[in-house]
Amino acid sequence: MREPWEWEIARIQGSRLVPLGELPGRIAELDPRAEIVTVCHKGKRSLMAQQLLQGAGFQARSLAGGIDAWAAEVEPGMRRY
Repeated sequence: MREPWEWEIARIQGSRLVPLGELPGRIAELDPRAEIVTVCHKGKRSLMAQQLLQGAGFQARSLAGGIDAWAAEVEPGMRRY
């Protein structure tokens, strides 16, 4: 849900980059059995991605507060933007 330039600044280890604009065309790359957590900067785009994925039959959640909240609450050494 984040863009490549955002990914270069900060990312959660083990996560995968799929920008929101590319998601509809890349759904086939995702495992429909996996629980997917969508992430963006503050949460708005990841909610849209979550809804798109759920509409396609995926189990998806959005990370509340996005990568910014993750950096503040879980991984304080992570770069913020």
